Amino acid sequence: MGSDPQYIKFPDLTLAQHVFNLSNPSCPQTVQQTSLKKVQDAISENKMAPFYRHLAHPVEGILNHSGEGVPQHQTSSTKSLITSNMLASRKSPQRIDFPWDESLYQSLVEDNKKELDAFQKEEDEAEEAAGDTEVLAARGKRAEFWARVGDKDKAIESHEALLEKTTFLGTKIDLVLAMIRIGLFFGDTLSVRKNIERANTLIESGGDWDRRNRLKAYKGLHLLTIRSYSVAAPLLLDSLSTFTSYELCSYSALVIYSVLAGSLSLKRVDFKAKVVDAPEIKAILGSGEDRVAALTGEVSSGPSAKDEEMKDASTTSATPGAATTAVNLTTLGAGSGIQADAEVPVDFSPLADLVSSLYNGNYRSFFVALAAVEDNFLTQDRYLYEHRAWFVREMRLRAYQQLLQSYRVVGLNSMASDFGVTVDFLDKDLAKFIASNRIACTIDRVNGIIETNRPDDKNKQYADVVKHGDSLITKLQKYGQAVRLRGSERS
Repeated sequence: MGSDPQYIKFPDLTLAQHVFNLSNPSCPQTVQQTSLKKVQDAISENKMAPFYRHLAHPVEGILNHSGEGVPQHQTSSTKSLITSNMLASRKSPQRIDFPWDESLYQSLVEDNKKELDAFQKEEDEAEEAAGDTEVLAARGKRAEFWARVGDKDKAIESHEALLEKTTFLGTKIDLVLAMIRIGLFFGDTLSVRKNIERANTLIESGGDWDRRNRLKAYKGLHLLTIRSYSVAAPLLLDSLSTFTSYELCSYSALVIYSVLAGSLSLKRVDFKAKVVDAPEIKAILGSGEDRVAALTGEVSSGPSAKDEEMKDASTTSATPGAATTAVNLTTLGAGSGIQADAEVPVDFSPLADLVSSLYNGNYRSFFVALAAVEDNFLTQDRYLYEHRAWFVREMRLRAYQQLLQSYRVVGLNSMASDFGVTVDFLDKDLAKFIASNRIACTIDRVNGIIETNRPDDKNKQYADVVKHGDSLITKLQKYGQAVRLRGSERS
């Protein structure tokens, strides 16, 4: 049971993305129609009665119009709703309605009841005539069932019950990873954080390499959702070369998350090594010979390795002329995970332009690429959507800092021209960062210049020594008074 697919297959996180698309005002209507069809098909195929009620019920559903304004976790009914945070906004979508079919719902409920009865019968028979392994297998089917039909509370409860009865470390880790995905599916950040800590404890007690590698991707994705890009970037970038967690996200999505996190948080030297020149990223964002060299391993091996005779046969068809802006990564992940076959071509050109323009200091192109990244990636992904404005602001800050650190004085008109913006916009934008002490400079609007205030390292070190020294002396004085007091008490 250690690597049993029943703990990996459900819940399907791509379904949560389709639900997000239905409520996303910036999502094209054609995409919303496709997502609506995907959600309806998944509900019918997987008999998702609880999830169907959660989405489409006329009063309690989060995608209905009549229930607009009703919090997702509250209801006037005696039955408790599934708690979730799956929508792009609290308001119901205005262009696409999610129909409620009472007869369909009742048929799904009946199907669910029949399955549960069969699981109970199998468990009873296992307890009477079989061993603990068969009993746990029957209970595992019930846990998988609740994750499949989309009942969050019962899915967590059944996984927790199974976790208490399981003795195998590998199975325990798989169950906790499944609970992490349930939390990600319903947007429960607190549950995800708690289970990641549990999984990390289990992994440290003796988890194998594959599960350690999977948890690295899980942690990186969770950190993205809470804006910890500096911590997420190393985890996501390290996962690129050994990624197998297709139950979590596609390889295309991992590339996007890794590049965005690295571009925002890494220092210039690390950004060059781990993003700009990384062979795994060059294979996707590169063009022509760079992409072919990365795919064939020439970038990672180096020209002195002389690996010409050891090239993989599958790469012989790659030619510089075959490179396109839209990349299909199915072949890179074939056989590595359950969702590898679902990979679709993605246009990575805005992301490639963002990376190259930032590193090369082409700030006019950088702002254009940043706007394209926001439209094509940040506003279309359920994990990135909430923090899109913050990400764009932080990337602007990074570009400003990169330019200003090279000069003592910069002309305001010249800098505005470099970024392709107006002087007024640049003045207001820089003023916000200066006021919050994010940029060490002053704006002289009368003379039309920006003066950078480079901190003196020696003075800063001296101030730190004085500050910490005063604190240490105060603590020593308090300690000395306490020691003298205890000495007088002893005498």
